[in-house]
Amino acid sequence: MYRIMLADDEGIVTDSLKFIIDKEFAGLCETETAKTGRAVIETAETFKPDIAFMDIQMPGINGIEAMKEIRENNSSMVFIILSAYDKFDYAKEALSLGAMDYINKPFSKEVIVDVLKKAMKSIDKARDKRRQELSIREKIETVTPVIESGFIYSLLFQESPAVTENYKNLLGIEEKYGYMMVLSVIDADSDTENPVGSGIRVQSEYTKLRDMIRGRLNCLTGPLLSNKIICFFPAKESRLEYDDRVKLIGRAEELLKEMLEKTGFTARIGIGSVQLLEVASDSYKDALGALHFTKAEVAHASDLPVGCVYEPDYPAELEKKLFSAVAAGDVSATREYSSSFFTWMREAHPDALIDARLKSLEFVLWAEHLSYESGGMTYRFLHRTDYLPTVMGCEGFDELEDWFLSKMSEASRNITVKKEEKLGSLVEEAKHYIEDNYSNDISLDEVSGKVDVSPYYFTRLFKEETGETFLEYLTGLRIEKSKELMKDQSVSVKDICVQVGYSDPNYFSRIFKKAVGMTPTEYRAETTTA
Repeated sequence: MYRIMLADDEGIVTDSLKFIIDKEFAGLCETETAKTGRAVIETAETFKPDIAFMDIQMPGINGIEAMKEIRENNSSMVFIILSAYDKFDYAKEALSLGAMDYINKPFSKEVIVDVLKKAMKSIDKARDKRRQELSIREKIETVTPVIESGFIYSLLFQESPAVTENYKNLLGIEEKYGYMMVLSVIDADSDTENPVGSGIRVQSEYTKLRDMIRGRLNCLTGPLLSNKIICFFPAKESRLEYDDRVKLIGRAEELLKEMLEKTGFTARIGIGSVQLLEVASDSYKDALGALHFTKAEVAHASDLPVGCVYEPDYPAELEKKLFSAVAAGDVSATREYSSSFFTWMREAHPDALIDARLKSLEFVLWAEHLSYESGGMTYRFLHRTDYLPTVMGCEGFDELEDWFLSKMSEASRNITVKKEEKLGSLVEEAKHYIEDNYSNDISLDEVSGKVDVSPYYFTRLFKEETGETFLEYLTGLRIEKSKELMKDQSVSVKDICVQVGYSDPNYFSRIFKKAVGMTPTEYRAETTTA
């Protein structure tokens, strides 16, 4: 349906227009009339027309002024100007206000029909665009919580930088800092905080709670873990100013009141410190620490003695970047940040060689700890017997720096290289087992069990290392072995079938033809002739 306003002080004009519309567009249009400029504005407000035939010369407020007034509240209405005056100034001003056409009186039926079809087509196009926008918005509203949860997971579990960067692009996040907030949700009627019981009950209200959080705090809202909702705030600076912190706490307190009124749940809120995205999990730990340190409804880590406090000139951010690079196995970045940190030690404390020795040893031990945890190194108790004598034997900063950079780079390299070597050796072990047992009825579960990893993980790992699935590799091996056996004419195809692990000759023949392009018999005849 199209709503059409007929605005003219001459009844014969509005009657003629209504007659043409009812006859040519029967059942498609609903019409209202207005005879004064004031009536035009009031009708536009109540009737909300899609199209308006507007006479310029009307009693009181003229048509041009009425259009200006209407445009302030309805930018999409299609205006068609009617006038007995063929004046350029009128037409120019009307068109500047978005009028679709300017029609001189008297008009013909054909002119009105043509301009109405044009207006309807414009409205249909606008409606289709609006429907598409709403559909896209609906899809975005559906998928955004999933993306936000994925992003927060990637920060908490320190996934690869590429994964986090993809989430940032999807969410339009440009900031390199951020901080976490944790809501520990509880029943308002409960005297104690029961994570399991509250988590089950909160699940049914999670969507409502998430919308309240986003409405009050304008943050990314992540998953519900037990009874805790994890949120993330992007930040442009490396710290939250005092006034901003106070405002945030105030909004969080308002959120708690709204939650209680609308859901019957309340919560305790812990807010972490601002961190680089690479180490945003530290902010999560700070938020949990704030929850555990005090029973206040809203607690900010910066107000409490939780987390590490550094002396003013200490390069804490550089330290975090360094160990983030180590954990990611980024050798180049590790060496760069290690060099920068050592330069700071040398320049800030040129007379503190003993302290530089201790700090270098501390960093190397922690970097190797990260490597041990990642599976990049095998822990041996006597592995570092010479570390302390070596460090204490360094005569100056230059010698100490060489040792420091070498060990930091090695720890970072081992996180990827040693892990890849282990994974490669695991696949090689699986391939050797397949080579020794291809003639038996071996399965994926059997082989993955022999190398002591789950079938799911083994499948992915084997495909990454060999470029083939387990079944494709086993089939290829069996086909190649069968080709070798066919060189001996005294061995039948049936016996060859059994020797390469197939119990059904017909199935073997089909598999062989699919791989080679001919049946085993045809292959033997061709190779023998050749």
